[in-house]
Amino acid sequence: GDYIDLQPWGIAGLLKGVVEREGGVDLVLLGKQSIDSDCGQTGPLLAGLLNAPQATFAAKVTREDDGSFIVDRETDAGTETIKLKPTTTAPAIITCDLRLNTPRYPTMPNIMKAKKKPVEVISLEDMVNELGLSMEQIISPRNEVVEVYEPPPRKEGELVGSVEELLGKLKEKGLVA
Repeated sequence: GDYIDLQPWGIAGLLKGVVEREGGVDLVLLGKQSIDSDCGQTGPLLAGLLNAPQATFAAKVTREDDGSFIVDRETDAGTETIKLKPTTTAPAIITCDLRLNTPRYPTMPNIMKAKKKPVEVISLEDMVNELGLSMEQIISPRNEVVEVYEPPPRKEGELVGSVEELLGKLKEKGLVA
């Protein structure tokens, strides 16, 4: 089927089932957001469903000897460092920023080896049944786009010739004292 309408809640529910099915998972890496809805919600929802520690927008991840993860994450104020400690029942959930990884190109021998490896393909219906979920839980929309519109056009800016002229204009408009 076409699963383009899967929303973060349904995807997080599926991933929760997979983590529980696999058992012993100590780390789940996800992208920070998807190209379909651009929500950035799946990772945090998964962490909530699993009651797991999380870090978002990871730019660097290192593993400590005690099994914890040190995550450098990008914020509006700069870089923040967080320590996540997975438990026996909850893995660390990390959403990755594009700076986290530098892609490597595979060698021809490794490409040939990879072609021989089996890839398990599971249909959504089979996965939902195996995890004991219902299709209604997974595909029922939780979000609805009510309206999409362009922002109003911005006023054209003014060029100024000097800092003094800029300050004068700002004072004139009451933006600085």
